[in-house]
Amino acid sequence: MKKKPLVSIIIANYNNAKYLDQCINSILKQTYKYFEIIVVDDGSSDNSIKKLKNYKKKINLIVNKKKKSRFGSYNQMNSYYLGFLKSCGDLIFFLDSDDYFHQKKIETLVKKFNLNNNIDLIFDLPILVYEKKKEFKIFKQKKFILSSWPRFTPQSCISGRKTYIKELFEFCMINKFNSIWFDFRIATFTFLKFKRLNIIYEYLTYYRQLDFSASKNWKKFSKNWWFRRVEAHNFYSYACVKLNIKDKLSLDKLITKLIFLLIK
Repeated sequence: MKKKPLVSIIIANYNNAKYLDQCINSILKQTYKYFEIIVVDDGSSDNSIKKLKNYKKKINLIVNKKKKSRFGSYNQMNSYYLGFLKSCGDLIFFLDSDDYFHQKKIETLVKKFNLNNNIDLIFDLPILVYEKKKEFKIFKQKKFILSSWPRFTPQSCISGRKTYIKELFEFCMINKFNSIWFDFRIATFTFLKFKRLNIIYEYLTYYRQLDFSASKNWKKFSKNWWFRRVEAHNFYSYACVKLNIKDKLSLDKLITKLIFLLIK
């Protein structure tokens, strides 16, 4: 890869007009300047398009006019894929439109990729953004006694080499496991393929905590939460089959499926 690679930042937007200025300006103010911005709007009904047109000389705007799925997980993946197809960069950075980047994020990660040609994907750490405060939550990796997969960080914290991102899309773009979002699919595939995740312990992404976000539908230990956990195990098993890896029977999986059978 070139010492100064072109970076493609793909922003997925749906009805986040109020956050778009902060999101896009966080890229325009980066210390690393060799980038392109691709914004995919997934049929917003607010004034997102009007706001995005203010940046028409600085972004590549894609308006998805195709019929949306009723599942947000599929819509998000499709938006990122549309952006990926138009990207020219050697490195791909994902960004949900309600989140934004630290000023040195791109510069820091380009250096990481340049220093190690064996790294295809990097997760950085999120700074949690609430209405009145920001929180630098300590990130601790799980011990694999109970858990089947490692802890990972959100979609906007993921960046990778274009060649590997292409492989991820080819694997993950299936309309199955509708409660399983793109970040989990990426993390699972990568962990199974390489037996590890590359997580850098630097807080480089501002991750907004919204009361109406999709994650609010899965309150911990609720029925929906257990359902999604069953689907996560099913996706993990699916990935094992596709990668020709033995799917280990874990205590986590047994407990999850037993509890779900009892409460459904």
